[in-house]
Amino acid sequence: MDALQQIISNPALHDYLAILKGARNGFVYGVKVRFPHALVMSILFGRGDWQSRLRIIYRATRQHALNLAKFVTLYKTFLLIQRRANNGKERSSDTFLAGLLGGYIVFGDRNAVNEQIVLYVVSRVVASFIPRAGQPYSTSPQSLSAGSVVKPLPPDSRYFTIFAAVSWGAVMWLFRHRGETIQPGMFNSMKYLYRDSETWKDLRTLLWHNT
Repeated sequence: MDALQQIISNPALHDYLAILKGARNGFVYGVKVRFPHALVMSILFGRGDWQSRLRIIYRATRQHALNLAKFVTLYKTFLLIQRRANNGKERSSDTFLAGLLGGYIVFGDRNAVNEQIVLYVVSRVVASFIPRAGQPYSTSPQSLSAGSVVKPLPPDSRYFTIFAAVSWGAVMWLFRHRGETIQPGMFNSMKYLYRDSETWKDLRTLLWHNT
């Protein structure tokens, strides 16, 4: 255990271990977010027996968790590559390019889970351009529903891929350089994924607990 602790505490390995912890945090956060959502939606709107519903819940939770883990891993890896290529210095564009590539690879495939995640991200990106109030704001959750006879059509998969890539590139740049403009709920999520994964004390806080 002492040898393992030395490895974990080795500054030379920090960047690589941060990628590992980022993947861990992405997976855990994906499970925490998707499982209760999928469970509630299955209870309220699900069809078929509970065996088929549980399979749907498992698949959605697994996809959400793995995709977040993959994105965090790729994002941190691309950042590290760019930083190494620039003599250890990070440029303003690095976060956008890393998010762009990660978003294209992980979230570019159009499916139900990816659509929900990308639309969540892009709404926060667009909202970040609204002028900020002088004082911090608080919002209460609102549920809007509307019936329609029009059948919704999914986005064109070609344009969705570009849409996903640009959205992720933009939100990663905003988080690093204009974090105050991001909606608090998403900011806290991103802090957990990308900043908290930069620090740990031992094996427990590297893989088992965040802090």
